[in-house]
Amino acid sequence: MDFLSDTVVLSRMQFALTACIHMLWPTLTTGVGIYLVIIEGLWLKTKNPDYYYHARFWAKLYALNFGVGVATGIPMEFQFGTNWAPFSEAVGNFFGSVIGFEASWAFMLEAAFLGIMLFGWERVNPAIHYLSTILVAIGANLSTLWILTANSWMQTPAGGEMVNGKFVVHDYFQAIANPFMAKSVLHMFLATLETSLFVIGGISAWYILKNRNIAFFSKSFKIALAVAIAVAPLQIYVGHLSAEQVYHYQPAKLAAMEAQWNTLPAGQPANWSLLALPNNKAEKNDWEIVIPKALGYILEFKEKLSEPVLGLKEWKPQDRPRLVGLIYYSFRTMVGIGFLLAGLMFGSILYWLLGKFSQEKITEQRWLMRAWMFAAPLGFIAIDTGWIVRCVGRQPWTLYEQIRTVDSASHIPASNVLVSLTGFTVTYILLVIAYLYFGSRIIRRGPRFDLAVPGTEITKPAIDTTPGEFVPDERPVEAQQ
Repeated sequence: MDFLSDTVVLSRMQFALTACIHMLWPTLTTGVGIYLVIIEGLWLKTKNPDYYYHARFWAKLYALNFGVGVATGIPMEFQFGTNWAPFSEAVGNFFGSVIGFEASWAFMLEAAFLGIMLFGWERVNPAIHYLSTILVAIGANLSTLWILTANSWMQTPAGGEMVNGKFVVHDYFQAIANPFMAKSVLHMFLATLETSLFVIGGISAWYILKNRNIAFFSKSFKIALAVAIAVAPLQIYVGHLSAEQVYHYQPAKLAAMEAQWNTLPAGQPANWSLLALPNNKAEKNDWEIVIPKALGYILEFKEKLSEPVLGLKEWKPQDRPRLVGLIYYSFRTMVGIGFLLAGLMFGSILYWLLGKFSQEKITEQRWLMRAWMFAAPLGFIAIDTGWIVRCVGRQPWTLYEQIRTVDSASHIPASNVLVSLTGFTVTYILLVIAYLYFGSRIIRRGPRFDLAVPGTEITKPAIDTTPGEFVPDERPVEAQQ
């Protein structure tokens, strides 16, 4: 229990808690925002009222995610001033600006047009409303751009140098376009989109299993699946490119990701560890299952490595990541989920091609629908484990090979951090419970078919009333309440 008196450890735990929980909600706002652009565009093009009701339904979940995302995100950023003040002082002239861009470019844009997107359906021209939806989606995804830019710069600092303990920027654009930036942004963008698609598909599968509005939710299921055809395989490839940049720029992190203690020389085949039990004290793996010659194909698509893979023993213990087991299995969890989701997507496409997704047959695919429901939360796990690899693997550095984490923490009593950590834990647990309650309430109620469709006299789409089908309450809203 010595960590309870260690300010640095407690501050790291607090930031890890707030970051891992906060990113669950922006994940959905960025991905669902793109989905809303697609679905509203289909409504404007086809005038099919089903797409309009889809937009209204999924926008509710978007709004809920946006609200909780703001509530959890602001305290996380404040920690740079409370718990990590020395780091903020040292890098504020660049890092602070980029975080400011996220607030002014992304959050403000998203917030400014969110009201029009949610409440402007019958108040503004459909083209203006669609533009608002597009701008909300752009704002949400600009957050990904600037947050990943800031974090990528922490991984591969560029565009300046440390002078008297502070980072002095010589080339602002070079700092923004640091070596990690482009692939990291794309990797996270695809991760949020893929996660959102499987959440939408999983919720739609739940309705199909419940025989509620089968034709309606078959549309959202198929749209999510159709977009996933491109996203899931591309995410695996971009993930490989991200691992390649770790290979070239952060060899100590790669060694931890692979639990590689001894250096593998260039020009020779290299085995890949599928599973292992890393032993930090003994500086070896107590046991491991290896695939012969696989590491070269994973890193370079060839048998023999052109560059050595440095082992952890190449660095002093204080200069290398310590939580090797956590990094090792977090990486494999992320990769495993990526391949699992891609496999589910390919299997679902096969069912679609075989005609199993017709309105008459889709309810018979109960195991497949259950698989989509099971897959719905997996993307969140993959994102959190990916960030564990990214940030825990960067240790012992806050700014890679420039500023150590131990020198980045504020000099405040450990008891103060323990109190705030406890408060955050309780508050975030309550927020998660509230989110699950209101989210499940939205899902249980289902779409509102009593809403007037702008520009038409149609107030309800044709509802399929096959046995077990859910028929919405047609009473006035006041009577329903």
